[in-house]
Formats: sequence, C-alpha cells, structure tokens
Amino acid sequence: MTRKYFGTDGIRGKANGVITPSLAMQVAQATGLLFQRGDYTNRVVIGKDTRLSGYMIESAMQAGFTSVGMDVLLLGPMPTPAVAMLTRSMRADVGIMISASHNTYEDNGIKLFGPDGYKLSDEIELKIESLMDQKAPLKLSKPADLGRAKRVDDVRARYIEFAKHTLPRNLSLDGLRIVVDCANGASYKVAPEALWELGAEVFSIGVEPDGFNINRDVGSTSPHALIKKVREMRADIGIALDGDADRVLIVDELGHVVDGDQVMAAIAEFWQESGKLSQPGIVATLMSNLGLERYLGGIGLSLARTAVGDRYVLEHMRQHGYNVGGEQSGHIILSDYVTTGDGLVAALQVMALVKKRGRPVSEVCHRFEPVPQILRNVRLEAGRKLGEDRIETAAAAGRERLGTSGRLVIRLSGTEPVVRVMGEGDNFDLVEAVVDDVCEALQAA
Repeated sequence: MTRKYFGTDGIRGKANGVITPSLAMQVAQATGLLFQRGDYTNRVVIGKDTRLSGYMIESAMQAGFTSVGMDVLLLGPMPTPAVAMLTRSMRADVGIMISASHNTYEDNGIKLFGPDGYKLSDEIELKIESLMDQKAPLKLSKPADLGRAKRVDDVRARYIEFAKHTLPRNLSLDGLRIVVDCANGASYKVAPEALWELGAEVFSIGVEPDGFNINRDVGSTSPHALIKKVREMRADIGIALDGDADRVLIVDELGHVVDGDQVMAAIAEFWQESGKLSQPGIVATLMSNLGLERYLGGIGLSLARTAVGDRYVLEHMRQHGYNVGGEQSGHIILSDYVTTGDGLVAALQVMALVKKRGRPVSEVCHRFEPVPQILRNVRLEAGRKLGEDRIETAAAAGRERLGTSGRLVIRLSGTEPVVRVMGEGDNFDLVEAVVDDVCEALQAA
C-alpha cells in the first residue's frame, strides 16, 4: 500500500508547504490516539533541531497531543538519538523529533519513535495515516481529560552521560585534539560538552544556530569548513555531525574525509578482535561501496544489504542479531547502545579505537580502497512521476553493460523529488558512461 505522508524517514517537506501546523496537529492527534494505552495519562516527548519552523511545528504538535489527552514533555533542541533514548528512559509512550536532518532550514520534518525507542514500522505509520484521513472527526478528550505540557530542563546532561557511558570507564580522550562540527544543529551544545568531559581538547564550529543556518556550509554534508579547521588547529580528528546528529563523517589529521563505509569497517574489525561482534558481519544498504564488501570478506565477515534508509538497516539487524550496521552517508547504528543512528556515539567508538591502537586516524580508519563510485540525481519536476517499469528498463540496460565488474542502483528518493542513480565498478570510465546514459534515459522518459 502506498503511503501518503510518510517517506523513508518520517514526514518531510517544505515548512508551511508540506509541513503545516494543520498537518503537524493531525499527526499528533492520530499518533496520540493510536498510542493511548492503559488507564493512566499517556505521555509524549518532543525534541527538535534548530530550524526557525521548529517553534511552529512544536506548538502545533503540543496542541494536538494535549487535545487527545496526552501529557507533553518538551525537550527543546536535542539530537534525534537523544530523543530516542529519552523516550525509553522517561517511559514515554511515543517520541517525536522535529527535524529535516541534513536538509536546509526551509524544510522540516517529523520523525516518530515507539515506547521502545525504535522508529515506527511501516504498518504503524499506515495506521496513523488512516486515522488522519478518516472522514469521521477524531475523538478529542473531555475538558477534564486534556493533557498538560511542560519543558524538561536537564535532558542535555542525561544524554551526555548516556553517550559517555558507551566508552569504558577507564578510557579517556585526554591528549586528543578534536574539532567537532555540529552543523548549527541539534547537537551544538551536547557534542562539545561530552567530548570536553571525556578529557579532549575541543575546538567547535557550527555551534551558532540562528534558525536559518542549519547545515549551511557546515556539517556532514558540507565538510569543507571542518577540513580547513582540522588543518588549521593541527587536530588529531574532525567530527562532522548533521542537523539532527544521527549521522557522522570523520576527517583525519591530514584533512581527508572518512565516510560511513570506512567507519563501519573500522568498528567491525575492532569489535571482531575484541569479541563484541554479535554476528560475523554487518548490515549496510545498497549504496555502500563494493570495496567495503570485498574488505569484509577478506577478514571473514559478511555484508548484508538492505533498502536505503537506516530504519531498514535496523530492522534487518534486529531480525538477524547483528549489532553493527549503517549507511555510507554516516548513519551508524551500534545496537548494543542505541536504537537509531547516533553520530556522537559512533565517533566515540572511532576515538576509542584510535586510543587503543595508538595510531593516527588516517591509519586506523582507512581500511580499504573504495571502488570508483558515481552518484547522480535526476530531479523530477513538480507533479512528474516515473513508473517502476521505466526505471527498471533503464537499470537493466545499464547492468548489462557493467556485467559482473560493477553494480548499478536506481531508486526514488524517499525525502526529495529526485531519482538517485548510483554506479560503481573497477572501470571508472565505463561506470561514468553507464550512469550518464541512465540519467539521460530517465530525463527523457
């Protein structure tokens, strides 16, 4: 069944375009009714990133939840993984994160977590959509049964302590010079504080949000500022988070970017050596580099691939008992500690590895040579759709040309009106030609 509102990572779109106060209130009311259970007053936690539109959406969702009798705990700007963690620790019935992740400030979104801290399944999202679209009015609470709302002040310290406890108690970051880029987003306070409390010398950028500058020329999707700062400060490592801090990229001491595939390889090998790896392999998506798969095979580990989206990675991890997974883009899920991607926790594991090895990041995190990979987007004009048959026709022709020496992945984005075309293989010129031809075919379709 086709979903009307939800994409691969919650609901996302232009603020006051797709994401309106009316829609936010509808989502809150439908979710509140669906998650009411027992004879007690149910509660929801709501966090957000630093976008200007967060105030509007937060207020609308607060009104929606209280109107159906749920108490609301307002967390303010907090990373997405912190909201997932706090949903569990505060024994809430549902958690909400208001964020459009790595998108610019004009967009916003709504991510939902169940009482266990995990993102909602497709089945539950469809039930929410069904309640939103039903013709009969939703059942609102009686005046005496309306919910209350209050702002919780100590949540930042709770998350910092949680993140610190993912490292051994005797491990300190003393002696490490770290540059952390918080993308002017949700982690602008918690990430620098956590690193400082662990003993590092911390230099921060992207920590001056103004409602408009989230992800603007900073963060994991724009690491140039971090690279410059790492070189300027002669830092040992750079950490680039995105707007809601559920993804991370690493910059080594030479100013070279380390993507999510390299981070997963380094952690998987580290955990394999220390006996922490729960299965002989990891989980990643169709977009992860073929070089990662080959490298893991060389050290006796497998790579299970899923559809794009950290929720699908996590579902496979839970079903098959894996404890390391993620995406090339930097969503790293370490399920011994977290229920979703957590950029800070993943970065801490990398730094633990650096301290244990006593070697620079450029050696510790460069585990394999990536196979040449090209990713291009074919933007769809408003109202234009591409059927699966047209996409598959273009894909079949491209795969025939690549043969067994490469891979081709074509997919509709779940967060933007684009078709993503990714090709990889040992012959760069062939891959580039195939990707160009596929993009032209899709544009002409």
